[in-house]
Amino acid sequence: FREMMEADFFKGVRFFRVISGFMAQFGIHGTPAKAAEWRQKRITDDPVTQSNTRGMVSFATSGANSRTTQMFINFGNNANLDGMGFSPFARVVEGMDVVDRIFKIGERPNQGKIQSEGNKYLKSQFPQLTYIESAEIVESEL
Repeated sequence: FREMMEADFFKGVRFFRVISGFMAQFGIHGTPAKAAEWRQKRITDDPVTQSNTRGMVSFATSGANSRTTQMFINFGNNANLDGMGFSPFARVVEGMDVVDRIFKIGERPNQGKIQSEGNKYLKSQFPQLTYIESAEIVESEL
């Protein structure tokens, strides 16, 4: 995640799978070449040490050690994901009211088209999607 932050990965990234009461998924870069480059970087699984409760952020996974850049923010208590290997690595500490306002698109955009056509596809077919304008690393005093 830090490597993605330092590479300014999140600028313009859309929330493309957002299911009310469940989660808001994002993390496919809007430039197809950059999305393809990052998709090859696999992240080794972390042990699940926290639960997927409201505000927790987890990487999406499709099996053992398959995580890439896609992640989601939990809208509610999704503890059922804990046993499936979804390991929270961060939490929203401020601004869940903003997260709650992310446009609820459901499962409509085609992830393959996002990978191949990027934000051009999303802007033309789904202009109402919420997106990240910028992100920055803020060092904690904890």
